[in-house]
Amino acid sequence: MSEPDQQQPADLLPVLGSVDEYLKFCMQYDASDLHLATGAQPIWRRYGNLQPIWNNASILTPEDTRRLAYGFLGEAQVKQLESRGDVDFAYSPGYGRFRASVVQQRLGIDMVFRVIKTKVSTIDELGLPDTVRTLIRYHNGLVLVTGPVGCGKSTTLAALVDAINEERQDHIITLEDPIEYVIEPKGCHVNQREVHTHTASFAAALRGALREDPDVIMVGEMRDLETISLAITAAETGHLVLGTLHTGSAARTLDRVLDVFPIDQRDQIRIMVSESLRGILSQQLVPRIDGNGRAMALEVLVNTPAVANCIREGKTFMLGGVMQTGKNVGMITMDDSLRSLYDKGLISREECESRAEDKILMRKYFES
Repeated sequence: MSEPDQQQPADLLPVLGSVDEYLKFCMQYDASDLHLATGAQPIWRRYGNLQPIWNNASILTPEDTRRLAYGFLGEAQVKQLESRGDVDFAYSPGYGRFRASVVQQRLGIDMVFRVIKTKVSTIDELGLPDTVRTLIRYHNGLVLVTGPVGCGKSTTLAALVDAINEERQDHIITLEDPIEYVIEPKGCHVNQREVHTHTASFAAALRGALREDPDVIMVGEMRDLETISLAITAAETGHLVLGTLHTGSAARTLDRVLDVFPIDQRDQIRIMVSESLRGILSQQLVPRIDGNGRAMALEVLVNTPAVANCIREGKTFMLGGVMQTGKNVGMITMDDSLRSLYDKGLISREECESRAEDKILMRKYFES
């Protein structure tokens, strides 16, 4: 198959014989996601941009997507797809590892694959600040990694867990949907459990984990009241809990955590979170100006007495000012991180302005 950016012949390129052929091609050209959807050309996401792999590729018919899907799904997965209409799992052929989602929709079958790097990146390789190492050296408390879908939360979380794995002699339990990075034991004893394969839900797995003598618990997604409540309780009772949320900033993360609880419980939960929270990392991946990949913009909140006071009093809107004055303890606002990337020549002014929390202040920065 020809390289995507080369001139293609006028004839339509045929549909490939298997999902594996597409996935190998994605790995070869550093794509992060593959979309094989009925009624569309094969599409991939490279450096954050979604585009056809080949401009003259054939449109996938319902027969094509059905053949491709049933060619790699196992018997149990086919049954779930036909009975429930969707199936999500980690696909692990010999050449790589992928998070797969197969769904039935109006036109036929859609498949989406996330390419999972087999090697766990280190904190240094990701360019995370030293403050992050401080957060994971606690033996209890809550550390949250947040951001939109596809911003690298799983990669950051795996790096944090692996750093703990190297530095300590503890029991680490990870709860994921599905398991993405396989973390080999180093100094720690590591158990990885997959939701829907090894357990019914995050909440059920978290309840079970508390009886398994853990020191560190990684929760792949804190998506409901029960899971969030159990995670906070675990953090309070002597465990270090690492979790993720789909929120864009530290303030919105805290609002989301508190808002899932009934109103009559929120005062108590604010006190619990103010005491157990260690820090929040909010990240997004911004396309580089040279077109060669994406750069990480990272907001870091560290729980200081001033932060804890804002949480207890329900004044999360004041966190931006607290973070500005907390740079000496390693706090970074998202706008400062974006400005730093721009000043280094890594991202464009347009990206910097469009992703800023305070767009008016960012505009004044450029005009000054």
